[in-house]
Amino acid sequence: MKARGIVHKYGDNVDTDVIIPARYLNSSDPAELAKKCMEDIDKDFVNRVKPGDIMVANKNFGCGSSREHAPIAIKAAGISCVIAETFARIFYRNAINIGLPIIECPEAARDIEAGDEVEVDFDSGIIYDKTKGTEYTGQAFPEFMQKIIKAEGLINYINEKN
Repeated sequence: MKARGIVHKYGDNVDTDVIIPARYLNSSDPAELAKKCMEDIDKDFVNRVKPGDIMVANKNFGCGSSREHAPIAIKAAGISCVIAETFARIFYRNAINIGLPIIECPEAARDIEAGDEVEVDFDSGIIYDKTKGTEYTGQAFPEFMQKIIKAEGLINYINEKN
């Protein structure tokens, strides 16, 4: 399984209130959440993001509240993978549960820049910055997590097994 797209880059401590502001939590519709994704930190994100694009951030991405709305908004906006130096643990779990691929890789998070074209191989954890010609080794997904992501989330995965 692979992802390939253009990078949208953010810094440290991007919290769930910035990913999807609380004022929009009256909806759980992914398409509606996607329209407001990153609005408070990057007003033009929803106009620039294309299906398959990749989000890169530094430390503690997804900190803050435990709402699932944040990874849902990111995924529905078209992001195919989030690469960060570190993730808040609850965001990490929520992302996997809804089928949003995420990879921790401090070197890639620091070096990759906005606008770079990046390819991620989820089987190996290899992150390739095609713009710069550099390669990084991130944390590969265990096979069961790849199955959850391929099924588009934990509920779908469980339903497929039954």
